[in-house]
Amino acid sequence: MAEEQGKTGKGINTGKLATNMQKRLSRAQEKVLQKLGKADETRDTAFEEGVANFNKQMAEGTKLQKDLRAYLAAVKTMHDASKRLQDCLADMYEPEWFGKEEVDTIAEETDILWSDYHDKLVDNSMIAMDTYLAQFPDVKARIAKRDRKMTDYDSARHHFGSLQKGKKQDQAKIAKAEEELGRAQKVFEEINVDLQDELPQLWNSRVGFYVNTFQSMAGYQQRFHKDMGKLNQDLNDVMTKLDEQRLVYLKSGSNIAVCDVNNKKIQVKAMHDYAATDGDELEMKAGDVVLVLAWENPDEQDDGWLMGVKESHWLENKDLLAKGVFPENFTQKL
Repeated sequence: MAEEQGKTGKGINTGKLATNMQKRLSRAQEKVLQKLGKADETRDTAFEEGVANFNKQMAEGTKLQKDLRAYLAAVKTMHDASKRLQDCLADMYEPEWFGKEEVDTIAEETDILWSDYHDKLVDNSMIAMDTYLAQFPDVKARIAKRDRKMTDYDSARHHFGSLQKGKKQDQAKIAKAEEELGRAQKVFEEINVDLQDELPQLWNSRVGFYVNTFQSMAGYQQRFHKDMGKLNQDLNDVMTKLDEQRLVYLKSGSNIAVCDVNNKKIQVKAMHDYAATDGDELEMKAGDVVLVLAWENPDEQDDGWLMGVKESHWLENKDLLAKGVFPENFTQKL
């Protein structure tokens, strides 16, 4: 029984293969006759225009998809470059400099902003692009199938016509040819009608798709640059204050900051509390950072005493009204 079923299945496959080969042969023969002008070809100018539009639309969509992927790759590259730059700044930024925490926060928020921008482009624009293009292979395959069925229809039509015009009228063959013509026409018209409706709709859909794609991208770009601009302004503000902090000249009369050989202001840190006992002395708490100032009259400087102003007062007020003298041995140079 199994042997008989195997033989039957093998016979069906062989018969199907023979039928397909015969169809291909008939189509090839029909195409040759049409090219030689010995057989007319079913033509549909409107449909051919629709196919030309389809091919144009598919080529444009494929190019847009390629360019969008390149744009996303560029965004990813910029993100990586921005992160390396921000990390470099964070590593170089010394802990005692003004705005260290702000700089670290800006670096983190910049990284998040780039990631969010890239993800939005992928989730909305790229996925929509892929979905839009995913419909084209099926339509392209059905257009190719429609062309094959049209050739089958033309071949059946010519075969039926030649039998009708033959000198010997074989009614059985004519009836069979007419039946085959009817089947070929039905198959062709079914797929042809579907595509006649679908191709114009697909062609018109491109406008809405392009509008949605570029509008959403423009919106993401606008929000990204707005938020990035705010972070850049915050960083610029920190850099401005840091630049003010590093000024060599602390302007108040003729007082200038004392600098080391590298032109860096000398700062000291109070290691113990110091309670001022005179009006010209600087009261300090352990941990206070003091900017060391030059004496207006060096002759007035006593051994073991320095002139300075608390860094916190300078950063907040930018003046030396709270300057005073303090014992050097209560502090440690930074």
